[in-house]
Order: sequence, then C-alpha cells, then structure tokens
Amino acid sequence: MSARTIWITGAGGLIGSAFFRTAPVLTSNWQARALRREDLDLTDAAAVASLFQQEKPAAIIHCAAQSKPAACQANPPLARQINVEATIRLAELAAEIPFVFFSTDLVFDGRCGNYVENDSVNPLNVYAETKADAERAVRRNPRHTIIRTSLNGGCSPTGDRGFNEEMRRAWASGRTLNLFTDEYRSPTAALITARAVWELLAQEASGVFHVAGTERLSRWEIGRLLATRWPELNASIEAGSLRDYTGPARAPDTTLNCAKAQARLSFRLPGFTEWLRDNPGEPF
Repeated sequence: MSARTIWITGAGGLIGSAFFRTAPVLTSNWQARALRREDLDLTDAAAVASLFQQEKPAAIIHCAAQSKPAACQANPPLARQINVEATIRLAELAAEIPFVFFSTDLVFDGRCGNYVENDSVNPLNVYAETKADAERAVRRNPRHTIIRTSLNGGCSPTGDRGFNEEMRRAWASGRTLNLFTDEYRSPTAALITARAVWELLAQEASGVFHVAGTERLSRWEIGRLLATRWPELNASIEAGSLRDYTGPARAPDTTLNCAKAQARLSFRLPGFTEWLRDNPGEPF
C-alpha cells in the first residue's frame, strides 16, 4: 500500500508530537502531516474546510485540545469551542475516512476505578464535560475511533506538556509539590500510546478503546517514582489528601482497564514503574 497523508492535529503538544516522531518508524502506510496551532487554527471553520479540500487527507489523528482543566474551568466557552466544536467539524469532514479522537479518563467520576469502555461517563469539571460531549459526537460515525488515555509523559516540543515535565520544572525551581495519596491514575509514556494507536489504526479498529498504563498509581506514588529518576533535583514532596482539598471537584480513581485494546496489540502495555525501569536512558 502506498503512503497516504494522515493529519496529526496538536502536533505541537506531547501526544501529537509523539505520533509525528514515530510515524517513520512505526508505520509505512501513512505520510504524517503535522498540524500545529501556527499551521491551522482549528476554530476557524473556513480555514479548516479549505485545507481539508486542498490536501484531502486519508485519515486524521485528532490530538489538539485545551487540555489544562484549570484553563477550561476559567473559560468554558473557549474550552467548548476548541474541544467540542472543532472536533465536531473535523469529524464531519472526515465522515468517509478514519478519524481518531483523543479523550480522557476524566470523563469518569472516579468512584470505582478500573473503568471499561462501556461504563457510564460522569464528568466532574468543564474539561471532562467537553471531552464527553465531543465523544458523543464522534460516536455517531461507526468507523471513527475514540481513544481514552490517562496521564501521558515524555518530551514535548515546548517542554511543559507532560506531567513529568511539569513536575521536573517545579522541582528545578525549588518548589515542594503536595501530591495526593488517594487520587489514582494510569500513567504511561506518550511513545507507548502512539505505538498502540498506530497498531489499532493499521487494523482499522473503530469504537472506543482505553490505552493507558496498566498500573494503578496515586499522584504521590508517581511523584516518588520520578523523584528517584532525577536524584540531582533533590525533589521535595508532601503527601496530601483529597479529603483536605477545597477546589473544584476531582475524580479520586479514574484508572482504566485496557484489556480490549490489549487483545489487539502485538506488545504488552506496561505499567509505569516497569516502563521507567526498562527505559533508563529515555529522555523523560
């Protein structure tokens, strides 16, 4: 099969850049086209439609989003414009081609954890609400794909998109991080996420898939793992609890069950501790 153009939106971010970097190695079917904010304003309907008609991509991986919950909470209309309306527009343009939409574990309320794909969503903040609304729109086309993932780490072009990058910057500036011992996620490396989704795309998989780490870790446990990886930073961590938190609602356990995706993959999705151990030289 000859290479075809695949749009990767959000290529200036962590996951989008991981797709673009790995495309030459992990797929021979696609010619990756990186779309960053400066390349295309996804909120400009006319510009998006014009470029789509000009380039006629054969598939789209849609990673672009306003992904900072605090920013979404501060400006819900803008969050909806970026996360929902732009997604709907792209999905409509991609009606006849594969379309992969990136969503989040935070569409769940975190009351039980180990969520499977058909569990009911119950978002607790504006960011999660916009992702759940976008999911509903993407689901209308049975050939389209929704990837729910958790905390992704790695090296982003701007050096501040991965959870690991945020922690490293905080510690490098001498800050002490208060990390919850009772808030659980399924962290993974963005490179693992990209590898898994390239495989699912090659199989023409559609529907909803959970792709994340296979280890349930608290925020505090994640911090301890990264502090050990960077001993030169003399990382300072305080153990906190959701019981003492007074801000907007947070989901206590949004860990994902990835068995559905795992059954299709040629490799085992690792836990975060395992990935760090097996990749000591990987920039992170």
